[in-house]
Amino acid sequence: MLEELKQKYRRFKEWQKEPYQVKPLSDKEHDCATCGTHFQGNYCPRCGQSSSIGRYSLKNAVLLFLDVWGLGNRGMFRSLRDLVLRPGYMIRDYLQGMQMAYFPPFKMFFLLIAFSVLVDTGLNIKGENRLEKVKMQNSSSISVANEKQKDSAASAQEKETAAMVSKTFNTFEIVYEWIENHQTVFQLLWLLLFSVPLYLFFRHSPAIPDIRYSEFFVAMVYTSNLLFIASIACGLLCLSVGIEMLCYLLTIIPLKQLSGYSYKRTIINIILALVLLFVVSLLVAIAAALAYKYFSKS
Repeated sequence: MLEELKQKYRRFKEWQKEPYQVKPLSDKEHDCATCGTHFQGNYCPRCGQSSSIGRYSLKNAVLLFLDVWGLGNRGMFRSLRDLVLRPGYMIRDYLQGMQMAYFPPFKMFFLLIAFSVLVDTGLNIKGENRLEKVKMQNSSSISVANEKQKDSAASAQEKETAAMVSKTFNTFEIVYEWIENHQTVFQLLWLLLFSVPLYLFFRHSPAIPDIRYSEFFVAMVYTSNLLFIASIACGLLCLSVGIEMLCYLLTIIPLKQLSGYSYKRTIINIILALVLLFVVSLLVAIAAALAYKYFSKS
């Protein structure tokens, strides 16, 4: 039993590294239903229509409905499968030119964000609006802070502390609401910020030693799509926020497979990139605070 499981795992690992296999050309002859061209193969050389298109059917109707949402292309389902089971290898195939086989990363990014909003606003097994629930919790925390401020002792120090706590909660609520209302912008900004320090540590990886930043950014968009898929799955099942946060650990897998580094080296590089981003952000915040203080006095 154990040996059989090991063999299945080995076969799975071998499949992960295999690129997408293109179907062989058909040797049958066809007459294109659109332009009337007589041809041999899978697609009409004149207008590009598939030779498999025939009379209208229920399957055609379903595919046309899915196509409205960008899902009619079978590359979407293949991309979702490979992004879950072989993310880094799939991204490497895409960067090396196999782009017709997979759904475009940015188009998938926007579709997943839209679906994520639907899940968070009630499309889940409990039918609950998770965004409203979080807002109510934040409002409750702010109310508690305000009550503490009113009921605090007459000490000026205690009143000042309570006021600072209340102000902090209000700031967090404003920031949270902005993020929820501008998820696409926030996600793109975060990708831009985080991909720069990450690129510094992955730009000379064993698998792609000459990767460009533009290619690495596309890889990070696909990685973000993987995180969205995991987050949507957690949202559909109404799992806790803590479990959703653990989904961010999935970033390790595509970066490891894409770069060819070991898991240990990949984790170290991610930690170093986070530290570098934190230090730079802290320095920028300090500089902005000093500049604000200087100009407010003058």
